[in-house]
Amino acid sequence: MLKEFKEFAMKGSVVDLAVGVVIGGAFGKIVTSLVDDIIMPLVGLLLGGVDYSKWTLSLGDATINYGLFIGSVLDFLIISFSIFFIIRQLNKFKKKEVVEETKPTTKTCNYCKTEIPIDAVKCPHCTSSLE
Repeated sequence: MLKEFKEFAMKGSVVDLAVGVVIGGAFGKIVTSLVDDIIMPLVGLLLGGVDYSKWTLSLGDATINYGLFIGSVLDFLIISFSIFFIIRQLNKFKKKEVVEETKPTTKTCNYCKTEIPIDAVKCPHCTSSLE
């Protein structure tokens, strides 16, 4: 069982996933810092020097920190857009590779309906001439 787990853990997809999680966590920290330390202070400055992180709503003993929530939403949107952009670029590269690799190599004989090489001018099965 331990050997089987080792084989599973060492597969490329599991290792790739682990690397992706680590890089994603680091990227999330960078974007959070961008939002908290650069973007939201500028937004606060544009709104008259207001510190958005102190925007709260008190309901009895409960405090709703909607300023921090707005920062978290902005953080999420930036990370989501960045991931969307990266995936979109990767998909463009994959589509080009697939288009190049999927050129047909066979065709169907119009008479006997068997698969034959695309360059064939005569069917090797029924000996019909092809156009």
